[in-house]
Amino acid sequence: MSRISQTFKRLKQQREKALIPFITAGYPDLKTTQRLIFELERCGADMLELGVPFSDPMADGPLIQYSSEQSLVHGTSLENIMQLVTLVRRRTSIPIILMGYYNPFFTYGLKGFTQQAKRAGIDGVLVVDLPPEEAAEMKVHTDREGLDLIFLLAPTSDAKRIDSIVKHAKGFIYYVSLTGVTGIRSALDRDIKNQIETIRKKTDLPIGVGFGISTPQHAKAVSRWADGVVVGSALIKIISQRARKKDMVSKAGTFIRSLKLAMQ
Repeated sequence: MSRISQTFKRLKQQREKALIPFITAGYPDLKTTQRLIFELERCGADMLELGVPFSDPMADGPLIQYSSEQSLVHGTSLENIMQLVTLVRRRTSIPIILMGYYNPFFTYGLKGFTQQAKRAGIDGVLVVDLPPEEAAEMKVHTDREGLDLIFLLAPTSDAKRIDSIVKHAKGFIYYVSLTGVTGIRSALDRDIKNQIETIRKKTDLPIGVGFGISTPQHAKAVSRWADGVVVGSALIKIISQRARKKDMVSKAGTFIRSLKLAMQ
């Protein structure tokens, strides 16, 4: 059982839901990313998504696009992201998921990437632009190394797509709560509950919900229906606003603590 599955199991026994922050690796720099990982865990994060920067992040809104661009400007690569995870594993066992686009993984080499990811202590991979019908080449390597390959479902996913995703997914199902790109939203889609119930009829895997979750009130509402709450753009906004200030890491932690408290 992977660390991701173990964490969901433990939280379920404790009648809690998983809080899963997203940060872009290397933004504003890799050293700060390391500090953020430890602070977010200390403040209530149950798992972490590390975004792998990419030059054409088509599913991301302006905030995450900017963070990805800046990370690339500073020379962040998939190789040194895995080196970073190797370092943080000396101090933490929090599940870490790499979230990115297929091109960097393919360019690195799927076999070599999955082997190195396993050695580094990465637990799962979420490839935004890799649908299950095209994932066989990657899945053979993630399965061999014991990495959870996580897939996305959206409000537009029909029954056939849901069946395909739940057949191939490991770790958890990531439900995208809205159509379009990532970003801060003032209100949530009213149909999230119904969509989660539809998915839950087809799988025993936990269901995490992301895209647009921006406030403690959002996190509280979604945690009533889902097993996990993913927060990205709202956290990246705080990091961006405080990037040159000494309190940036603590402010990010304070935000995560407010979400976790709202979910209890």
